[in-house]
Amino acid sequence: MKRLLAALAFSLPLLAGAQQLTVSAAASLTDAFKEMAPGFEAGKPGATLRFNFAASGVLLQQIAQGAPVDVFVSADQETMNRGADQKLIATDTRRDFAANSLVLVTPTQGAPAIAALADLKKPEVRRIAVGKIASVPVGRYTQQALGTAQLWSAVTPKLVFADNVRQVLDYVARGEVEAGFVYRTDAEIAKDKVRVAATVGGHAPITYPAAVVADSKQAALARDFVNYLGGAEAQAILAKYGFAKP
Repeated sequence: MKRLLAALAFSLPLLAGAQQLTVSAAASLTDAFKEMAPGFEAGKPGATLRFNFAASGVLLQQIAQGAPVDVFVSADQETMNRGADQKLIATDTRRDFAANSLVLVTPTQGAPAIAALADLKKPEVRRIAVGKIASVPVGRYTQQALGTAQLWSAVTPKLVFADNVRQVLDYVARGEVEAGFVYRTDAEIAKDKVRVAATVGGHAPITYPAAVVADSKQAALARDFVNYLGGAEAQAILAKYGFAKP
């Protein structure tokens, strides 16, 4: 018993110094953020990062419902603006740290010839994967782009809606659709399975903001992570995955 008590007494200071930081981040950041974790943790002894990746709108809804999150990272400004309007984030901590571009992708094998948005009207293009408009930023960027090209109404019957950008990528990679809209960074990680048919314009700039969640229990550490995203180490990792500076 004495040895057990001694062991507990020894471990208590270690437990007291431990900090877990929960970061809810857009699905397109999955690979880059996972690679960042060891570097950030190494600079913050006792701290561990826990990631929750999903569509930005879904993540914001979770925070609104009381999920214990410390940092929110969105793939668009609109969702972060909603977070600010609902007083879910500490607005003075908000910062943009990355940018991306929208691309039209097709499976590398068996896809019809697609080289431009207008080709989506071809009868052989039967299914087009896009993110859900209400909750997935890449879906809204896609809607803006197709609207600008005056194609939204024409292709709407062909649309297959996905829960996040990585699901769009999976649909295309598995050949379940003839085309889909993802970020360039997503296309890059699956370049053996998908082909970039076109880089797409006609939408709002794709920039990624991060902010400390207003109810964070680790506000200081959360602020450190947001600042870390703008530093040289994090920016080098983001660049490796194809993200641009905001």
